Order: sequence, then C-alpha cells, then structure tokens
Amino acid sequence: MALDKLLENEAQAEIERIRADAQARAEQIVAGAQERARTLVESRTRQLANQRQAELVRARSAADLDSNAQRLTSSDTLQAQAFKVSEQYLHSSVTSPEYPMILAKLISEALQVLPNAEAVEASLSEHDAVRQALAQLGRTLDVRVNEQVKTGVRLVGPGGKSSIQNTLTGRLDRVRGELAPQISRLLAE
Repeated sequence: MALDKLLENEAQAEIERIRADAQARAEQIVAGAQERARTLVESRTRQLANQRQAELVRARSAADLDSNAQRLTSSDTLQAQAFKVSEQYLHSSVTSPEYPMILAKLISEALQVLPNAEAVEASLSEHDAVRQALAQLGRTLDVRVNEQVKTGVRLVGPGGKSSIQNTLTGRLDRVRGELAPQISRLLAE
C-alpha cells in the first residue's frame, strides 16, 4: 500500500503542479488579453477623440465660411442699395433749383476738353436747366434731345465727329470701384 500511496501522492502532486501551471498560464493569457483590450480601448478612445476634434474643426470652419458668406452677401446687398439710393438722389436732383448751377459746372468741365463744341445733348426734361446753365456761362450752343443722357450733358464737336459726356451718374459709375471698399468698411463697422 505504501507504493500505492506514494504513487497516488506523486500523481496528486503532478496534478497540482499541472493545475498550478495551467492556472499561471491562464492568468498570463487573461492578463495579456486584458492588456490588449485596454490598449485597444485606449487606442479607439484616442481615435474617437481625434475624430471628434477634427469634426469640430470642420464644423467651425464651415460655420465661419457660412458666416463670412452671409456677411459678404449682406454687405453686397447693402452696398448695391447704397449705390441705388445715390443714383435715385442724383436723378431727383434734376428738379432742384441748384441743378442749373451743377449743369454749368458739368458743361464748363466738358468745354475744357472739347472747346469747339457746337451742340449740347441732354434729356428733354433737363433742357430748361441746360439753357439756364449756358446763359450762366455766357455760351450759346444748339441744345438737342438725347434721352440716353440723364443727370448731365453730352457736348458734340463740329460735324458730330467728337463728343464728351459729363453726367452725375457717369461720375458715380466711375468712382464706384473706389467707393466700394470704403462702403464695405463702413458697413462692417
């Protein structure tokens, strides 16, 4: 019996050793799996945080672009309205009592460029003011109807071969490019 007992004890010891080795190996496997899982979770968390941050940056950029586009559209609309109001004011100025003086200045400037002008063209509604302006300047020129010329005059040279136009709306059109940045800056304030 002692041999049986000895073999049984040896077998029991071998089983315990195998069990202990298996337990240690299982703990290593579990620890390795837990480490890989923790690393994977941390990696995925960082990846999601980076994606979230990138999405926030894209969203902010899109919002900034949209805001700037709306601001530019608004500025362009207000700028167009400012020029439209200016043009309306210039068109309404032809009925003011000061308009013949304004025309005298426009005619005088045009005569500096075309001193031998033989005719003045203007809208029919402005003819009285043109005649008053010519009288102020002490000039006699043929006054002709040209409905394309409003808020000013067009001087025609001998034989109609040369001409110069000087109108208030033409002046506004010429300075539009220079005024646009100033108007935009004023609108932005």
